Amino acid sequence: MRGMQSTIADHKPSDAQRSWLKKGLSQPGGKLPLFDEWGQRVHENVVRACISHGWAEPWFTNPLKPDWLVCKLTDEGRQALDRH
Repeated sequence: MRGMQSTIADHKPSDAQRSWLKKGLSQPGGKLPLFDEWGQRVHENVVRACISHGWAEPWFTNPLKPDWLVCKLTDEGRQALDRH
């Protein structure tokens, strides 16, 4: 029987998180997009949840838009995509 606490490896990305993370697979350095395919900003909750799980990490600060999180896919993010 599993314990009450889960590990990060047990977490499964939501459909929105998975969709966003997958876009980093084909980009140099694993860069993740700020905008979706319809030109809308990726929801901040998706970005922050992926960061909190270790699937994405902030890459650099955009001096023109410091409130935008420019992120890249992590090795843990790649593994989460492979597992689920």
